[in-house]
Amino acid sequence: MSDAAGAANLSSPTRQDRFAAELRGFGPLGILAVLVIAAGQVVPPLSAVLVLVWTRLSGTPWREIGYVRARSWIGSLVAGISFGVVFKFLMKAIVMPLLGADPINHAYHYLAGNRAALPAAVWTMIVVAGFGEETVFRGYVFERLGKLFGRSLTARIVTVLLTAALFGSMHYFDQGLAGAQQATITGLVFGTVFAVTGRIWMLMCAHAAFDLTAVAIIYWNLESAVAHLIFK
Repeated sequence: MSDAAGAANLSSPTRQDRFAAELRGFGPLGILAVLVIAAGQVVPPLSAVLVLVWTRLSGTPWREIGYVRARSWIGSLVAGISFGVVFKFLMKAIVMPLLGADPINHAYHYLAGNRAALPAAVWTMIVVAGFGEETVFRGYVFERLGKLFGRSLTARIVTVLLTAALFGSMHYFDQGLAGAQQATITGLVFGTVFAVTGRIWMLMCAHAAFDLTAVAIIYWNLESAVAHLIFK
C-alpha cells in the first residue's frame, strides 16, 4: 500500500465514526434516538439510562450533558440538599399559595402516614427524579437544543424556557395544574443554574432533596401548616 493510500485510509471516517456522527445529528438516526429516549419516559428512569447509552455511542463528551467531575463531592451534596430543602419550603409556603394552589397535593396524599409506601417513594424521588429527570431534562434536552440553537445568551434563555415548559407539561398529567406550575418554576430555576454552571451533580442532589422534602411534609401531614405558614 502506498503512503498516499494509507493516509487516505487513516483520514477517512470509519463506520463507527459515521454511526456516532449520525447519532449526534438530526437526520433519521438522530431523530430516532430522540424518539426512543422520549418513549423511555414510560418506564422511568429508562430514559436517563438511554441518554447515557446515547452519549457513549454518539461520542458526545460527558460534559455536554453536565456530567462534569465535581470540584468537591461533599460540597455538591451539601449545597444540593440545602438548596433543595429551602427551595421546596419557599415553593410550598410562598409561591404556590400566591398562585392559589390547593395546600394538599392530592396526587401524593396517599403517602400521609403511609409507612409501607415510603421505600418506593424514596426510590422514586432519588432515582427517577434526582437522577432520571435531571439527566433527561437538564442534561440531554439542553444538549440537543444547544446543538440546534447554539450557545449564545439568547439561545440559552430560549433553551431554559423550552425545557421548563416541557418539564412542567410532563407533570400536568398526574398532578394537574398546580403540579405543572410548580414543575415549570422548578424547571426555570434548575435550568438557569445548569445553563450558568454546566454541572448536573448538585442539581441531582437538589432535585432529590426537593422531592424528599415534599414527601416528608406529606407523610407527617404538614401540608396545610406549611402552606399557611406565611399567608394565614
